[in-house]
Amino acid sequence: MVGKNDGDIFALIPAAGAGTRMGGQVPKQYLSVLGKTILEHTLSLLANNSKIKRLIVAVAEDDQLFSTLPSSIVEKCTIITGGTERSDSVMAGLNYLKKFAPDCSWVLVHDAARPCVQHRDIDNLIEAVKGHSVGGLLATPLLDTLKECVDSSIVKKTVDRSNLWRALTPQMFRLTVLQKALTESIKNGAMVTDESQAIEQAGLSSKIIEGSSQNIKVTRPEDLWLAKAILSHYKSIEGN
Repeated sequence: MVGKNDGDIFALIPAAGAGTRMGGQVPKQYLSVLGKTILEHTLSLLANNSKIKRLIVAVAEDDQLFSTLPSSIVEKCTIITGGTERSDSVMAGLNYLKKFAPDCSWVLVHDAARPCVQHRDIDNLIEAVKGHSVGGLLATPLLDTLKECVDSSIVKKTVDRSNLWRALTPQMFRLTVLQKALTESIKNGAMVTDESQAIEQAGLSSKIIEGSSQNIKVTRPEDLWLAKAILSHYKSIEGN
């Protein structure tokens, strides 16, 4: 089945994290930006993409907030129980999809706290990897000068940035390929911070598709202001 381009695309959103670096009383995905939660912004954008068949959202076992989202969003999602780590939530979603989705299906994994991804970047990713045997990810080239440090405080050397990219999401891979790669990584006790890392550890190659640097991940309190500015800019453009 690998290599076919007729597989359905399922969006998988790991949203079980507590977001402790934000320091808030609620998980960061439920913080409000422009009158909507971050998660609502993210899910609305994915739900409006006609190429995506269904949204699978992995939430914490004790989550009491997802059901408070607008019904127009909730009804477009299948809710599953996620895990402590991101990889646990992604694996839960893959195991769920494996029950009914063909091996050639695509899984488009997107961070719950990335509400500023652009429609065209998602479409570019889908177009670039369809027909590929493995998949790929959005990323941006690194532009800043990079320093390698000793003990996190003393500069050792400047790192060549010419071939370095900052990984973003969505990341889109074949269902069976990603499930096997992530299963092996977890089995080996490897801490993977994104899906492409599991693919790398399986000895496979991902395609890089350049995306917008505005596709930020809300991680710290100051990121809320930046997300608000970006989303406000998008809204003003749409209104013109």
